[in-house]
Amino acid sequence: MTGRIVGEVVKSKNLSFQEGEIVRGNLGWQEYGISTGEELVKVNPDIAPISTALGILGMPGLTAYFGLLDICQPKAEETVLVSGAAGAVGSIVGQLAKIEGCRAVGIAGTDEKISYLLDDLGFDAAFNYKKTENYRHKLKELVPEGTDVYFDNVGGEITDAVFPNLNLRARIAICGQISQYNLVEPEPGPRLFPYFIVKRIRMQGFLVFDFIDRYQEGLRQMTKWLREGKLKYRETIVNGFENTPTAFIDMLKGGNIGKQLVKVSGL
Repeated sequence: MTGRIVGEVVKSKNLSFQEGEIVRGNLGWQEYGISTGEELVKVNPDIAPISTALGILGMPGLTAYFGLLDICQPKAEETVLVSGAAGAVGSIVGQLAKIEGCRAVGIAGTDEKISYLLDDLGFDAAFNYKKTENYRHKLKELVPEGTDVYFDNVGGEITDAVFPNLNLRARIAICGQISQYNLVEPEPGPRLFPYFIVKRIRMQGFLVFDFIDRYQEGLRQMTKWLREGKLKYRETIVNGFENTPTAFIDMLKGGNIGKQLVKVSGL
């Protein structure tokens, strides 16, 4: 299985890497891996806990940073709506929206997650979709002024319900469609294209790798905000390499808050 890891260099024949250094790389689900060093990035443990290199100071943080700020270009006092808002990416998107002077509204799947968004991360409003019968009515209730930016991590019925409440010239970033990944048959859905015409909506899908040449820019800014206390993060950590499949499945079912990680050793 492919996957990103953070680990210690235990032996090296590469002059660029010394034993004992901490690195991040795409070395997969294994306790030990061999690399040429080309895809490895050194991690400074003095900046933040090394686990953050897989979360807020890694791919999820950069996904939130470029997806919101570059693709959606939020403006102060606009409303930013985030689905999957308590996950590794969504939880950061809402905080970045607040840094930009926007109103942040989140959608998540447990009361604990809703409390986390409101009480810990400073979201202005949020709702538990699993306890909501009509998403469209709930959005109208929480966001009567309409939504200017929608950061989509889930797709499906939730995203369908967002469109009627979008404002003129709303922007949408399609980051994920987790509600659709494991369907046996595709769900029927409404035809939403008329909204694009009437409301002049701009929607764009993206991958964080689109911004690979600007990773250092994003990491510098995210690190600055983290050290200033403007960004918070949470990790759901499962101990033991043998529990990696269970942790992955639990993440797909929404069992995590923040970044889902597996701790392999005592680093």
